[in-house]
Amino acid sequence: MSGTVTGTVDLSVVIPAYNEERRLGPTLDAVTAYLAEHEDRFGSWEVVVADDGSTDGTGGLVTDRRDPRVRLVAGDRNRGKGHALRLGVAATHGRRVLVTDADLAAPIEELEQLDKALGEGGAAAIGSRSVPGATIARRQHRVRELLGRAGNFLIRRVAVPGIRDTQCGFKLFEGDQAREAFAASRLSGWGIDVEVLQHFRRRDWPVAEVPVRWAHQSGSKVAPLDYLRVLAELGRLKARSVRPADLFAGALFLLMAVTLYSGRLFDPGHRYLPDSLQDQNQWEWFFAVTADSVAHLRTPLFTDLQNFPDGVNLMANTVMLGMSVPFAPLTLAFGPALSLSVCMTLGLAATAAAWYWLIVKRVVRHRGAAFTGACLAAFAPPMVSHANAHPNFVILFMIPLIVDRALRLAEGARVRRDGIVLGLMTAYQIFLGEEPLLLAAIGMALFAAAYGLVRREVARAAWRPLLKGLLIAAAVCLPIVAYPLYWQFAGPQSYKSVLHGDNAGNSPLALISFAERSLFAGDAQKANALSLNPTEQNAFYGWPLLLLAFGIAVRLWEHALVKALAVTTAAAALLSLGPKFRVPLTDTVYPGPWAPLAHLPLFESVIEGRVAMICAPALGMLLAIAVARITATGRVGTLYGGLLAVCLALLPLVPAPLKAEDRAPVPEFITAGQWKSYVRDGESLVPIPLPDPGNAEALHWQTAAHLGFKLPGGYFNGPYGPDRVGIYGAVPRYTSNLLRDVSYTGSVPAIGKDWQAQARRDFADWHAGVLVLAPQPHEEPLRDAVTKLVGRPGTWTGGVWVWDLHEVS
Repeated sequence: MSGTVTGTVDLSVVIPAYNEERRLGPTLDAVTAYLAEHEDRFGSWEVVVADDGSTDGTGGLVTDRRDPRVRLVAGDRNRGKGHALRLGVAATHGRRVLVTDADLAAPIEELEQLDKALGEGGAAAIGSRSVPGATIARRQHRVRELLGRAGNFLIRRVAVPGIRDTQCGFKLFEGDQAREAFAASRLSGWGIDVEVLQHFRRRDWPVAEVPVRWAHQSGSKVAPLDYLRVLAELGRLKARSVRPADLFAGALFLLMAVTLYSGRLFDPGHRYLPDSLQDQNQWEWFFAVTADSVAHLRTPLFTDLQNFPDGVNLMANTVMLGMSVPFAPLTLAFGPALSLSVCMTLGLAATAAAWYWLIVKRVVRHRGAAFTGACLAAFAPPMVSHANAHPNFVILFMIPLIVDRALRLAEGARVRRDGIVLGLMTAYQIFLGEEPLLLAAIGMALFAAAYGLVRREVARAAWRPLLKGLLIAAAVCLPIVAYPLYWQFAGPQSYKSVLHGDNAGNSPLALISFAERSLFAGDAQKANALSLNPTEQNAFYGWPLLLLAFGIAVRLWEHALVKALAVTTAAAALLSLGPKFRVPLTDTVYPGPWAPLAHLPLFESVIEGRVAMICAPALGMLLAIAVARITATGRVGTLYGGLLAVCLALLPLVPAPLKAEDRAPVPEFITAGQWKSYVRDGESLVPIPLPDPGNAEALHWQTAAHLGFKLPGGYFNGPYGPDRVGIYGAVPRYTSNLLRDVSYTGSVPAIGKDWQAQARRDFADWHAGVLVLAPQPHEEPLRDAVTKLVGRPGTWTGGVWVWDLHEVS
């Protein structure tokens, strides 16, 4: 390197050059003369010529000038314009950096227009031959010009939509952003121009396209086919964008998911997750009935296999058709237990990978930092709690993709295409889970509001394309989901809302406590006291993580993204407290932040404590930003102290594998098909007590029998009463209530003729063919109650007590 410059200058000019001995001299004369004449406007300056391994006298032209403001950086050999620019920009010290070609096809006087555009709030101002106001003094050959236009059109459509002229070699950048973008580039050819612009777009740095005067110069090294080479370079770059670190991260996510489910993953048919309560039975049934519908070409929106004869509105239950339908072949071949197990394990790993991809693309490039953030987003305590048996809250890989597509809409580049894609993604997510989509929308709205307040200029530029894109997305999505949603809200066995109590919000103590499955800090008794049940531990981030997040927000508060993420986290945590807020350790109750939303359509069915799940990805991104900053520091104390703080915050959240136990065997009466002798067409098999949300083992019997018989009762969401309010399970009947009470208490009430008459009516309504009582707690009182209701004792066969209702008493 010739010449030295210390300190910061106002403007750096970078000129890439390869064998430019003939044209470089006049260009340097024009540039230096103009800058010297206009120092009152552009201030101190330097010119850096990046010699790309020239074999002529290009380098000598620079060194012979003996002007310390004109410097030479030279590569050892010819590697391409991209490599030269990377060297040149890295050597600059300017607060602004101008990149111009050695032929000076755009006169240096056009710098004034770029400087003006940059002063209006941009991070880059690029000269353009294609926007209104541009003039071309001397054109290329017509064929060459047409080929160039076609190549540039392809580049714009494929790589940088919204920018009309990516290859004009006259660009002005803010210095720090230029040095970051060029340092992050990897292309060595002409494609670096596009790669740098892509970097600016990812970082949300405004780029202004400015019309310039341009004249074709003889001897130009840019041939029409070079545009195809740019596309080829970009294609290779995209192929190389999946780094070994990305593959390693994906493998670790899969390993973490396998470890979490290790208790039942390798023998799912005979292992049960007790913390799932009855949800594992329910979800295996969902997968089984969907596969059966696919195999027999029946609608997957309704069945009468449960709640016979009224049936179940499957679309009004979370059957996850987006997963259960594609997994139908696996379910039919190996059973719903294995299918559900594989689906949840792969889905959890895919969700973590999707968050990792979004963080790398939108938040930080540091792979280790992105991995840390994605681990928290996908394996936070609320996610682990739902991993017991709520695949709709575990398989969330579409949510990061939807977030990214919404951000693309806000950029306003390909509004129509991105709107269509977002509509398709949203439709698919509806068939994965509507409540997670609603929660994601709440989180995105909170983030957008916070970011828009901080970056008002971005909000003003984004709202029109965003609104247009959302309307396009709605126009695409609604026709796809209209009929299923109609069936859900107005079809047979539909309901208005699901009752889950007056207040299912989180206690503030839950936000700072540790979950049951925390490997090092878990306390099942404390966690269950602060949650609805083990599958609804929707907070439990722990005080160390929240303290660290607060520190990150304070330390990096000047960054708009940090502000928006911190506000999103805090707002979601507050909303999750529910419609009523009780001050901890007191009896004082205030209206909660969820109260204004509690009775709105859709919101009324949300378990409001789940809103705290929004905090997981927001906290993950804050953590990723902090880790990236910590690892980039040159101070050893800051590095080790920061990483220690992150480890101490995350260590209490490391989950233990989910609890698993041996599954209760299905009676031989079911597995051997003995039930077939008792259940005729149009009849049902009635387990004692009837299946309900507290005991749904009969659903496992039904799937073991390949859905050969139908059941009254069940575990599902359905309507109750004239207002069709949603409840869990079937509408209760006198006989089902009696048998349930006996199963819980072991106490048999006096049963006379009235009870017997009521039982006969209920049996008739259920189209009962046989009553079946399996060994269980309080078996003797249950057998006594059924004997009195039926008027005769049952028969022991196939490991169960059986009352054949076809017999005449």
